[in-house]
Amino acid sequence: MRSAARVDTRKDLVWCGTELLTERGFQITGIEEVLKRVGVPKGSFYHYFKSKDDFGHAVIDNYEQYYARKMDRIFGNVDRSPLQRLRDFVLNAKNGMVKFDFKRGCLIGNLGQELAALDTQFRERLESVLLSWERRVSGCLKEAIEVGELAPGQDPEALSRFFWVGWEGAILRAKLMRSLQPIDQFTAIYFDSVLMRPIPTRKVRS
Repeated sequence: MRSAARVDTRKDLVWCGTELLTERGFQITGIEEVLKRVGVPKGSFYHYFKSKDDFGHAVIDNYEQYYARKMDRIFGNVDRSPLQRLRDFVLNAKNGMVKFDFKRGCLIGNLGQELAALDTQFRERLESVLLSWERRVSGCLKEAIEVGELAPGQDPEALSRFFWVGWEGAILRAKLMRSLQPIDQFTAIYFDSVLMRPIPTRKVRS
């Protein structure tokens, strides 16, 4: 029982850290505040994590798993065409920005800006997450080419990388402006100009 309680408490600390780090960042977030919010006695942090860096990596792992489940749900929806799935991803993110009053953006992008120049392990870990997201979207775009939503001969890997580079910037700007306008502007250009869309010659799978 004590072991199970320990695991549950650790999960609670990680989820609380995920929320706070998404809003504020790693360095400004104090461990004492996390412990207080979860109701863990002060000084107990090192029963659950070796260091604050260890805690940070646990938060990144948690966020990656959470986002993978979300992407599985959105990009695995065979009732929607490939590009519709990508648009669904955008809409889901926009709804999340509004729900949290533009206080939360992308944890991976936030920490990348904050820690990339300071810590090699964090930089490499964050880059690996972004690469996994790029593979997810490139697979979606490859399928869009196969079903005729996109013209053949395009490079789904390059298009995916361009999406994520622009997307992370749009999310940051949306937080600064407290507005969806940067996201709408980027995605409009991406879908209407970057993705050259011919008249489909094959039926889109539904």
